[in-house]
This record gives sequence, C-alpha cells and structure tokens, in this order.
Amino acid sequence: MPAHGRPRPRRRTRQACRGHHPGPGRSRSRPTGCSSTRRRGGRRRPAPAPKDPATEASRKEQEALTLQNTLEAERLKKETNALRSEITKLKMERELIGERNAMDDAKRDQAKREADVKFSEEKSRLMREAEMARIQSEKLANELKTVQTQAALDITRLQNDIAKFETEDKRAQYADSKPEYLAKPLRDNNVLVISDRRIPLNGLINSDTADHITERIDYWNNKDNKLPIFIVIDECPGGSVMAGYRILKSMQASKAPIHVVVKSFAASMAACITTLATESYAYPNAIILHHQISSTPGNRLNLTQQKEFFEENTRWWQRLATPVAQKMGISTDEFIKKMYAHSTSGDWSEFGDSAKELKWVNHIIGGVEETSLVKDPDAKPAAAPATRMALKEEVDQDGRPFVWLPRLNPKDCYFLYNADTYYRTR
Repeated sequence: MPAHGRPRPRRRTRQACRGHHPGPGRSRSRPTGCSSTRRRGGRRRPAPAPKDPATEASRKEQEALTLQNTLEAERLKKETNALRSEITKLKMERELIGERNAMDDAKRDQAKREADVKFSEEKSRLMREAEMARIQSEKLANELKTVQTQAALDITRLQNDIAKFETEDKRAQYADSKPEYLAKPLRDNNVLVISDRRIPLNGLINSDTADHITERIDYWNNKDNKLPIFIVIDECPGGSVMAGYRILKSMQASKAPIHVVVKSFAASMAACITTLATESYAYPNAIILHHQISSTPGNRLNLTQQKEFFEENTRWWQRLATPVAQKMGISTDEFIKKMYAHSTSGDWSEFGDSAKELKWVNHIIGGVEETSLVKDPDAKPAAAPATRMALKEEVDQDGRPFVWLPRLNPKDCYFLYNADTYYRTR
C-alpha cells in the first residue's frame, strides 16, 4: 500500500487478453472492454492502421510456401527413411566393428601386457639364475684357485726337494779339493802333479787332433804363460805327419812350458812329439816306439810317381828324424841302423826306463797326481763334439776288426805304427 493510503489500481497484463487474439486469417479486432485498447493511465490507444494488401498477400504467399516446404520436407523425409535406416544400420555396424576392433586391441594390449609381465618375470628369473650361476662359478673358481695354489705349493715344494737332491748329487760329484798349479810339477818323491791345464792325446793323430791340441795350447798360454801345460798320452800309435808337425810347432811357439807325459804307449808321430818336448815323462813300463815313415800310396803309381812319393816321404823323415837323432847324439843314418839292429821291421821300441837312457824321454816317474779330476768320472759325461774325421770300426771277411784311415792331403803321409794292419787305406 502506498504511503498516501490509497490502493494502487490493478494493472491488466497482456496474458489476460491472449485468448482474444485472432488466429491465422482472422482480423485482429480487439474485444470490447479490453484494457489494452487503452493507454496506461486510463487513456485509449488509437486504432491500428489498415493493413497493406500487398504486404498481406506476401505474408500469405510466404505462409503457403512455408507449408509447401514443410510438405516437401515430410515427403523427402518419407522417401529417405530407408536410406536413413540403412545409414543408421551402417553407422551401427561401423560402431560395432569399431567396438570389436577396440575389443581386439584391448585383448592384444592385455595379451601384450601379460606377455610383458611374463617376459619381465622370466627375465628376472633368468637374471636371478644367471647371478646364482655367476656366484657359483666364482665360488668354484675360487675353490679351484685354492686347489691350484695348494697344488702349486706342493709341486714347488717337491721341485725344491728334487732340485735340492739334484744339487746335492751334483755337488757330491765334485771333490772338495781344487787343481794344484806348480811351476815345477815333479815332486821330490818322483810323483808328477798335473793340473787342469792338461790336453789328452790319444788315438790316431789327424787334423781334428791338431786343431784340438793347438787351440788349447793357445788358450792356456793366453790365460797364464808361466804355468806348465801338460799333453798326456795314454795310447797313441801316431798318424798324419802334417797334423803332428802342427802340434810340434805349437809346442815350440808356446811361452808356457809344455810337458808331455806317456802313461802307456807312444809310437811314430807321438814318439817324436814326446822326444822333442822340452819336458817329458813316462812310466817305467810305458813303451815308446820309433821307426821310419812307412806309408802306402792310395792309388796305383807309375815308377816316376813312386820315386816322387818316396822322395816326399824321405823329406818328411829328415825333418822329423833329424832333431830326434840330434837329441840322442847320433846321426840320422846311425838312428836308422839302430832301428833295424833292434828289430828286422825297423820298429824300435823301448820301455820307459830304457827310453830315458836313449834320451827319448827326460824323466821316469813313479806316479801321477791328476789334481784336475775334481768331478766324479762315473757321472754322465758331456756329449763329445762331432769330428769330421771320426773313425768307425768295421770287420773284414776274415773276422778281423779294422778302421779306414781318413783321406790325407796329397802332400801328407801317415807316420803310424800299424803292425796288425788295424788301420787301413782305401
């Protein structure tokens, strides 16, 4: 209620008059008493202007067209219902295919996830097994190393024991004494002291023998040219005059004194080496044999060649026999006469004590001290070096042993005692 105490008049709404609106094609006349014809505030509205026929005709035409379009749309809708149904069906089939594909994808994804999970589980299992195998392998390897180390220790211990035993055996092969070096090796008790400056001369004298002896004479001279060098003859029948002469010249050129010792037998070239040595020794029962050069040509010779061969041997004989005869105090011819006076073969042999009287040897000794033998002689010897003139013993058709003499230089000859024809030429 307003402040001045009077009620406000009730306003009519348009809804109160909606039932009076004319339908399509009807005139829009207002009913009597309708408040809408009046203006607000109690004033009457003016009457609407009359409609334009052209506009009205256009409106009707429009309504007709709208109705016609609606009918056409309904007719088209009716005609396309089958197509829409087919489209709908196809859409649904497509959706179904999509759903199926999605389901297949989901199944594949699920299978892949399950496979990945299974793979991861299998991988983890294999990794665990591999790790376990590695740990077991390391454990076995460590155990093996322990066993190997223990075995190596055992082997090392055994090898050390063997080495110790071998060393002790080797040490036992050597004497505690050392070689004795004397400037005057013959003691007052008539015993000769031989040091390790000794060179053996045994068997047939050839070029190899000369090389062996002369090289050692040079070596011992280079090491010490004051102490004596010993050439020890156990048994030597002689041999090549050229090789023997090389030995003699090496003895004569040596600054260190050369002492030749005959223990058993020295003949021919070996006897010349003994007699012409500055110092020589022999056992009383050792045999020293001198004779003329007796050599057989290796092939058939005519008379002139035989004469030349004889003259060549004669010249060698003069070179070797002359100094021996001079030491004896006789001529060469007298030397030859005495040879055949003692033996029809001309092979003049004497025991050591008699040889001393003939000046074939300087001293007769009662014994020898081999101070160089500090190693057990029964120990395994070192392999002997191969020689180009090694002799090989054979047996002839009569059962007699023999060896072929090596070929000599054409100007060389053998000065050799060979009574049993053990040494033969081809």
